[in-house]
Amino acid sequence: MNTEAGNIPVAPAMLSVTRPFYWSVRRELWEYRSIYLAPLALAGVVVAGFVFVLARLPQMMRNVTALHLPHQRDTVTQPFEVAAAIVMMAAFIVSVYYALETLYGERRDRSILFWKSLPVSDLTTVLAKACVLLVVLPAVAFAVTLVMEGVLVGLGCIVLAASGSSVGQFWSLMTPYDSMMGLIYHLATMHILWYAPLYAWLMLISAWSRRAPLLWAALPPFAIVVFERIAFHTTHFQNFLMNRVAGGSDISGDMPAPDSWMMPLHFILTPGLWYGLFFAAAFLWAAARLRRYRGPI
Repeated sequence: MNTEAGNIPVAPAMLSVTRPFYWSVRRELWEYRSIYLAPLALAGVVVAGFVFVLARLPQMMRNVTALHLPHQRDTVTQPFEVAAAIVMMAAFIVSVYYALETLYGERRDRSILFWKSLPVSDLTTVLAKACVLLVVLPAVAFAVTLVMEGVLVGLGCIVLAASGSSVGQFWSLMTPYDSMMGLIYHLATMHILWYAPLYAWLMLISAWSRRAPLLWAALPPFAIVVFERIAFHTTHFQNFLMNRVAGGSDISGDMPAPDSWMMPLHFILTPGLWYGLFFAAAFLWAAARLRRYRGPI
């Protein structure tokens, strides 16, 4: 036999460590198209409703020019900020829905029997789903908001140019660079880091519950709040929940300027951030363990 040793593989082919994770994320995007369709649909509704704001935009700009009042700037920029906030709210709602549905749904429709037959560990699957929540969804929200704001600002420039108003003054009021930097800061702090334990808790309930995951996710915190009020006449746990869901006192509602480092540093040094990340890791590990032993519903 004239078999050349150089043509014989010396080791069996092995899957890349990251390849199962990559395809697990791709699978989530295939199965849950609402991840990008819901923000896109809502952005379309916002753009359609913005026609009524565009009709008033030339008069707003004339008021800013005539009165020279600082607060008049808010009357021009506020509709654009509200539009971005609507998309952020839609992304949060989609995240909550996805976190509650993702591990529960595969057991309900029995597709878990197929996915468990693949050479992908439960931990890889859970981390891929967490990646969708903490990376993909914020990235989609940012991209949709960026395109939507570009369309809105472009329409505003067209309307102002047609009415004879100053487009340059309008552009200076919008400060698009600062707005985008503020949006990135908001997504990184709230939707990724601050909400991580909330999403991980919902995923844990999704892996555990046999029915009504939303009820089981809300019932334990509600029971603790009621017990504390009755037994100790305090609201510490209620305040903790409100602080976590609403962004809390650790995240300012005013976005920092790109050259300001004090607020991000304050956020990074916040103990609540690190406590939350620790519990997020614990919840995700527990969700992976539950997925290993949970069968179809």
